Amino acid sequence: MAVEIPPLVSPSRLRRRGGLFGECLAEFLGTLVLVAFGCGAVAMAVAALPGSGRTAGPITFFLGSGDWLLVTWGWAMAVTFGVYVAGGISGAHINPAVTLAFAVRRRFPWARVLPYMAAQLVGAFAGAALVYGVYHDAINTFDQAMKGPKTNGHTLASFSIFGTFPAPYFHGGVWGPLVDQIVGTAFLVMFVVALIDLRNTGVKANLGPLLTGLAVAAVGMSYGANAGYAINPARDLGPRLLTWLVGWGTLAMPGTQAGSFSNYFWIPIVGPLVGGVIGVLVYDLFISDVLHIRTQLAEPPETGVTRPED
Repeated sequence: MAVEIPPLVSPSRLRRRGGLFGECLAEFLGTLVLVAFGCGAVAMAVAALPGSGRTAGPITFFLGSGDWLLVTWGWAMAVTFGVYVAGGISGAHINPAVTLAFAVRRRFPWARVLPYMAAQLVGAFAGAALVYGVYHDAINTFDQAMKGPKTNGHTLASFSIFGTFPAPYFHGGVWGPLVDQIVGTAFLVMFVVALIDLRNTGVKANLGPLLTGLAVAAVGMSYGANAGYAINPARDLGPRLLTWLVGWGTLAMPGTQAGSFSNYFWIPIVGPLVGGVIGVLVYDLFISDVLHIRTQLAEPPETGVTRPED
């Protein structure tokens, strides 16, 4: 807005928000928005729409692959508005994998890495708590109507609103979901650094957040079913801790369902962190280095210095 907006608190108390603390507040709120709308979209698909009588039955969801679009576009818009909310203050990493990748290859200060990650985790927890507070009636009704294995009365389907887990065809194996998370996050970070690289086809008119959301949608549509495409340690761990506290028990932490998978919680943490670093390194090796040398070749040589021949 063009008008001057007075602060809610006195300027003297706002000074400490001008630095790292303010950036962490932005990361907290941006990640809260991300999880509140991302998990909110899944809650709509899994519990709220069936329970409200808008589907064929109280536990009828995901009848076809087209239904997956509700989830992928929900997460895409969640990322988009999370970035718009926090971008002007912290750059809106809202993802520890992005923060780590930027520290490795984009000169993001290492001293800010852990505070950013902590703010992202707390924001994700708060966003999940908001979704649970809004939808707990729908979730409880859905779980009561569902048959099959339950943990403290809760089902794996309702847990999917908040956390991720591997597809049955992995048969509880580790490497398949881990590779999936590495690959998905590598693509995500690759797309992010491409979008913010002004030497490349730079994004104009503040469209970066929207295109970042489209990148998340692309990953979800192409690599979502294997393991729920967490591609963000805070996005998975924050809601996972919330569900552990409110009743999902071992299904959430350590992420175990007898006969299906066990101790899964670490995969959506380690996989994205590794994948994010790989993504930025691949982009720099194949694209950024080429852009760098082309920029140098386009500059006239300094006086008395000859340009080397190819």
